[in-house]
Amino acid sequence: MERITRALELAYAQRESRPVAAPEAKAPAVAPPATPSTVDFTDTVMFRTPAVPLDASVRDNERILPPGAGGPHGGAYKMLRTQVLKRMDQLGANTLGVMSAGGGEGKTLTAINLAIAVAADPARTALLVDFDLRNPSIHRRFHHQPAIGVETFLHQRGSVRDAMFKVEGYERLTILPARERMENSSELLASARTGEIIAEIRSRYANRIVIFDLPPALQADDALALSRHLQAGLLVVGEGRTRRDEMIRTLQLMQDLPFVGTVLNGSRERIAGQYY
Repeated sequence: MERITRALELAYAQRESRPVAAPEAKAPAVAPPATPSTVDFTDTVMFRTPAVPLDASVRDNERILPPGAGGPHGGAYKMLRTQVLKRMDQLGANTLGVMSAGGGEGKTLTAINLAIAVAADPARTALLVDFDLRNPSIHRRFHHQPAIGVETFLHQRGSVRDAMFKVEGYERLTILPARERMENSSELLASARTGEIIAEIRSRYANRIVIFDLPPALQADDALALSRHLQAGLLVVGEGRTRRDEMIRTLQLMQDLPFVGTVLNGSRERIAGQYY
């Protein structure tokens, strides 16, 4: 644990010591509704967005938090939520990219459970977007096969609302899945069309937090390509998996994106005085 902490401190110190370009001006939290020439977003309230069932045994096997972010692991994710939202509020941000340096470090589960914890806050709603177009998996975690995915709307006009679904019991959580692997994913994520979609979903509701699950930052250029459309990042570090040089390289690569923090996933160290 200590070596991971020291490595992160060094990585952030090296990142902060580098000259960083001035960030672009952020758009207001609430923008005028999109015109018909862009994307058509209407309400995503529960009775308009299809809700799929999630069996409790499936949920537990997939390590997904129950509604309200309860259970034995809910407290940790609520703590993460509070820290992330505090930093995002300071930045005036409502879009967050969850990423890792490499694969198998827990970024997708972190994105899912963080979104559930955000949705458990009565003052917030959460939209979870699967932009890991090289390996889309959020829908599989919920054992749901969507008829259409977000990748369809990166190619053509239409309402991405048609791809959204909810999960029974998670009233303030909406999911925008990706269905198919895309070979040209980085080009799609860097496109103006992607910028239009993100601008629309982040400005539709003032209390919405949009969480994007992104591909590993060092295995493809997708996260870097999308970063110009995001306002904040969260780095997931795998205990015993992520090397120090990988953390440093990831933070250097994403140097223009403000990071709200890091998550140490899979830690085997017991925290002294832990209540839960």
